Amino acid sequence: MQLRDHENQFRERGANLAAVGLGDAEYARAFRHETGIRFPLLIDEQRRAYRALELKKGSMLHLLRIENVIGGRRARAAGHRQHRLGKNPFQLGGTFIFGPGNVDRFAHISQTFSDNATPQQILTSLG
Repeated sequence: MQLRDHENQFRERGANLAAVGLGDAEYARAFRHETGIRFPLLIDEQRRAYRALELKKGSMLHLLRIENVIGGRRARAAGHRQHRLGKNPFQLGGTFIFGPGNVDRFAHISQTFSDNATPQQILTSLG
């Protein structure tokens, strides 16, 4: 939802947002409705993009890491809540910016469930 809240800033810098999720079409519809995102939400049920980008998977032990506990508290305080779990609840994410001409401009591979690139980090990489 942080990306949603900064979508206009990304567009002003010439960037288009898209999200990739693991759920099916029904899960994606519910997620779009609950979060209010307007940008494309792509479905990767077979985790092809996740494997190609070598994104990591968490474990039950990751849930106990202090970063995740603090991140969860911060998210709840901001009014966010956990959506229903998808097929691969331990799949960690990442944030990427790909530019014209097959250029990788930014890459952040999450190490924990709460490890996400901030909108400011992403915007800064756009120049």
